[in-house]
Amino acid sequence: MASLKFVADGMLGSSSRWLRMLGYDVKYCNNMLDDALLKIAEEEDRILLTRDSELFRRASAGGLRVAFVESESEAERLASIARSFSIRLEVDMAVTRCPVCDSPLRSVGREAVLDKVASGTLRHYSEFWVCEGCGKVYWRGGHWAKITEILNKAKELMGKDS
Repeated sequence: MASLKFVADGMLGSSSRWLRMLGYDVKYCNNMLDDALLKIAEEEDRILLTRDSELFRRASAGGLRVAFVESESEAERLASIARSFSIRLEVDMAVTRCPVCDSPLRSVGREAVLDKVASGTLRHYSEFWVCEGCGKVYWRGGHWAKITEILNKAKELMGKDS
């Protein structure tokens, strides 16, 4: 898995966050110029993900690995990307990256996050992860059901198109 690295255009911020949660290194900046995206893809051997047909054509003509992601819903985009690159649509906390800054996460105990999360969160959850880059704290809270729902929908869509 670690061998796949991506760079995403400004229209794929949400997909970038999802791929990071799935453990993939994704460079994303919503105001990066096309030439900068092409340069990063080439110099860092990254797969370019784009919703821009002209950028797709330029990358293809330049011999870069590129995927045109035209689906509307997040589940459809994830299914399309997963199908193209044989990505497993499962969150594995051992390889998950920070959806915000793309840095690795590390597992920590409650004591490490005492001053960083609400006391109710500490009472209800025992597993926490901290981003090594930005310091953001993560846990499998109420939002986890939505994450699972979207991943299951993407898996379902993959099955229909296979």
